[in-house]
Amino acid sequence: MTAVNADQIKVELELFDIGYEDETVLDKMLEQCVCHRMKGDEIVLEWVAFSTTKGVVKLSLDNLDLFEHEVLNKKSKSKQASRRDDSYNRTRDINSIQDLIKAEEEEENLLDSYSCATPAKGSQKRALSTPEHPQSKRCARMTSPGLLLSPASFSPCATPSQKYSARVSRGEVVSSFGEAQEQSWGGRKGQRSVSVRPLLSGEDALSSSYKYMFQRLRDIRDVLTEKIEGLGEELRLHFSIEEFSPVSLPAQDQVTVLGQVCCDSNGKLNAQSVLLEAGQDHGGRQVRVDLSDLREYSLFPGQVVIMEGMNTDGHKFLPTKLYEGVPLPFYSPEVKEERLEESEPVVVLTACGPYTPSDSLAYDPLIDLIHVINKDRPDVCILMGPFVDSKHEQIEKCQVTEPFESIFTRCVNSLVEGTKSTGCKLVFVPSQRDVHHHFIYPQPPFTLPDLSKEDAQRVSLVPDPCTLVIEEVTFGLTSTDILFYLGAEEISCAAGSERFSRIMKHMLTQRSYYPLYPPTEEINMDYEKFQMHGYMSVTPDVLVVPSELRYFIKDVIGCVCINPGRLTKGQVGGTYGKLLIQRRGTDAEGKRRTPCLAGQVVKI
Repeated sequence: MTAVNADQIKVELELFDIGYEDETVLDKMLEQCVCHRMKGDEIVLEWVAFSTTKGVVKLSLDNLDLFEHEVLNKKSKSKQASRRDDSYNRTRDINSIQDLIKAEEEEENLLDSYSCATPAKGSQKRALSTPEHPQSKRCARMTSPGLLLSPASFSPCATPSQKYSARVSRGEVVSSFGEAQEQSWGGRKGQRSVSVRPLLSGEDALSSSYKYMFQRLRDIRDVLTEKIEGLGEELRLHFSIEEFSPVSLPAQDQVTVLGQVCCDSNGKLNAQSVLLEAGQDHGGRQVRVDLSDLREYSLFPGQVVIMEGMNTDGHKFLPTKLYEGVPLPFYSPEVKEERLEESEPVVVLTACGPYTPSDSLAYDPLIDLIHVINKDRPDVCILMGPFVDSKHEQIEKCQVTEPFESIFTRCVNSLVEGTKSTGCKLVFVPSQRDVHHHFIYPQPPFTLPDLSKEDAQRVSLVPDPCTLVIEEVTFGLTSTDILFYLGAEEISCAAGSERFSRIMKHMLTQRSYYPLYPPTEEINMDYEKFQMHGYMSVTPDVLVVPSELRYFIKDVIGCVCINPGRLTKGQVGGTYGKLLIQRRGTDAEGKRRTPCLAGQVVKI
């Protein structure tokens, strides 16, 4: 097919007297021509038919996105379906596609061998093809950003999901925080590089070189004991408590005890099954807790608490007062406040996998997310796994012939190449559900050895969990569904606050990204690494906790907590989050001002 250019499209538009906003519209139509293998006159004719049918007058970027979704994508799918019917009447996997590519290359070479024409001196020679450096027209086209993003390039048998394609309310804001003008969500458009770095770096950072799958019970006990004693000492100083008494020591007077909440069996915690386990410095014993005299409480297994009450026989503790934990101070950057006041707001987009519907391995949601990034142009994109979901039905049944690492590499390359024009920073966070990655918590970051030097400057690979610093604003990140796990185990009575707020407050006051003990069966915990990387070193300004539970964004004791949801929910589209941040220092009264100016949860 003859290469199309912007001038040809411009001539065709003038032929039909169709006006457009600016040159970016021509660039967009040119991109659509390349992606869908169309000529300039063909795409203009399709636009005329679409605009006449739908009553669309304005040729804009938004209307072109709608045009691509409703017309071009459907035509591409019908072409693919007809090609499959014509070719042996069967779908092709990645191996058969490679065979077709090889056959086409052999055909091209055969035609060249019959040609006796000698190329002119100034003509361009055909690139040499070797096993080490294969070159073909088809391969060159496959690596272009447009075709790299096509669903067929991601996996074998990638049949698009019908329910996902038929979703409604695209782009609808379903939850919001703060107030921001619409133009504030435009990002910096590459005007200045945004600083993105982990709070811990160098030797303190988590890497994939550590060993796991071997832990001694003694080491686990020491980690848990240190957690109880360390947090207990902070609480003792905060509440001005003189000393703690052993939990199992009989006493006729009021005593104050420190311990960790436990359950008396393997079942779910309830008001009759609560135990309090002391650390080794206070006897290490367990005692049953009677909550009947507590008017208000919210407890979960693994929570470190201080209780004040009586234990007359040494076997049952009757608390009358419960001391909750206290959060850490917020991060204080070592820069002048004047400079921070002058900084521009930064737009941060956050999304969590899976990036495919449950009934298909076509990465249409990921492609739609890339279109959103190119349209909204955020400064930073935080992308959480799973990218290759171990819970996907086709992966569980081993119906994928392509290596999982290869599928993941395609996802990353699509995101990197597809968003290159925006200049935004990309942050990749792994998940326990990433089938190709280490199945351990804390989880080391991904490794991308083939990433170019230029792309590596835009990409940050961080572990799960981690604390990230974006323009001196701290982000706490964990892709593990702690909301679901902790919410399933928590018990409460007249706690007052809303359930999600209570869970977020527990995380902040227990100073941990995973305060639940014992962990759920789906989590393989490495306690020695968790001791170094699972606790918060500061209270984050923003805490991102994606979950299967309902999305939200809210302020909890000064920290803006957001559950952006998952990009897909079963067979239908899900949600992602956007945040507008700016480090603002303190107000006139010396009180801290939240750096999160506004936030939104948006349907994909």
